[in-house]
Amino acid sequence: MMAQRSERRRIRLDQSELLCTKGCGFYGNTAWQGLCSKCWRDENQRDRQKQIQDDWALAERLQREEEEAYASRHQKTQPQPAVAPFSKFEERKTKEKSSKVNTVTKFFTPSIKIPPKKDATVPLDAQSSPSSCSTASRPPSADTDHATREFMDFLKPLKYGRQIFKQCRAFTESMAFKRDMGVEDMSECVQDFYQSLSERLHTQFKGSSEYVEGIMDEVERYTTTRLYKEVFCPETSDDEKKDLAVQKRIRALHWVTIEMLGVPVDEDIPEASDSVVKAITDVIEIDSKRVPKDKLGCITRCSKHIFNAIRISKKEAASADDFLPTLIYIVLKANPPRLQSNIQYITRFCNPSRLMTGEDGYYFTNLCCAVAFIEKLDGKSLNLTSEEFDHYMSGGQASPSRPLAGGSAISQVHQRLDLLTGLGERQELVMERARQLESDLIDWTDEVEQKVQSVLDTFEAPTPTVVTADGAAPGAPAASSAIDSDNVENEHLPPPLTPQVFAG
Repeated sequence: MMAQRSERRRIRLDQSELLCTKGCGFYGNTAWQGLCSKCWRDENQRDRQKQIQDDWALAERLQREEEEAYASRHQKTQPQPAVAPFSKFEERKTKEKSSKVNTVTKFFTPSIKIPPKKDATVPLDAQSSPSSCSTASRPPSADTDHATREFMDFLKPLKYGRQIFKQCRAFTESMAFKRDMGVEDMSECVQDFYQSLSERLHTQFKGSSEYVEGIMDEVERYTTTRLYKEVFCPETSDDEKKDLAVQKRIRALHWVTIEMLGVPVDEDIPEASDSVVKAITDVIEIDSKRVPKDKLGCITRCSKHIFNAIRISKKEAASADDFLPTLIYIVLKANPPRLQSNIQYITRFCNPSRLMTGEDGYYFTNLCCAVAFIEKLDGKSLNLTSEEFDHYMSGGQASPSRPLAGGSAISQVHQRLDLLTGLGERQELVMERARQLESDLIDWTDEVEQKVQSVLDTFEAPTPTVVTADGAAPGAPAASSAIDSDNVENEHLPPPLTPQVFAG
């Protein structure tokens, strides 16, 4: 019966739901309305182009109406100064269009706020020293300096390493002065830079796909490390608000149990419990990483621990239907910090090719689905009535099973503490009985000694005494004389031998 209820409560997700809704075959993302990064960029750029065209049409219509109104009032055919404001509006929209459509051209153009660069003949190390690369008002952090040195060491053996570094440095310097830009616009700039540099590596530098991907990984590491403070959970976004909402939601769901979600993991098995703990550790560790690739690595390791826990529990390979409920359970138990900010950061600034294919993209898409499921979780999802669900959510009733917040590891600790407490009480009882036994043994020993002494005193004979001829005192021992006197056979003994001298 329990197996049937668990199966009925199983959370299922068709694998086709993880793919892009455009049918391109890549993984989609809830943050992109189910589209992959490529289709999302195409749709976004198409919307931006349409918005620009609409703005142009609006500007032209307003300008034409103003010209007609001015001409009707003054009966003049020559252009009037009143057109100037609309000319400025048109000029501003032209600049906006060029800045949004041709953002790539600005990546390789130094900002006017950047100090003049040194001559190109200066070695790569000298050009890239922290003192000459300071792009912001604040000094570079230790992580930034370390990332710069690692990036330079990686590029030194490459034939076009100097050009790649100059482009990346120019881009990060230009982005450092765009902190007031919206986070989505910053994301678009970074993604445009990734795409432009990747195309150049493929065409101009004639690099293979593996070669280009390896370089782009280091480019992403360098770029995101230098821009981390500006682009992770910026003030211009509502990421922090979403983080607080998700954390509050997960805390309110502390009563959800592993049975409610239909998770096929037996945490009473030590190996499975260890894998669950490792998965929780990995998902919490996401927030400690700065590079999107490293954050995805945490998600991938977490997912592999989940598959291992399922395999140990079921004694067979885990399926995709088993994975998502377990991932939801892990997220609920971990309640990772700044979860939405990390998801948004990966979505906006990760190399898009990594999210579109591969195991990193697959596991990340599942994590996004898990978070979306938690946000929309209701009684029907857990096979509960709406009244029961609301009662649990309000705290009016405890969990029907062991609480989720305790977890298997913590529940085992409590069980062992209870066991130790019971053992302590039993030890006290044993010690008390041992002390009683020791007291009883001492009393018994004393009693036995007294009885033995009493018996000895009762059966002990008086000591015989004789009065000798020489006037010995009464009571003196005369046992020897008495014995000799009673030995009548001594009279028949031969006389004692006398010593003789040997004459020979």
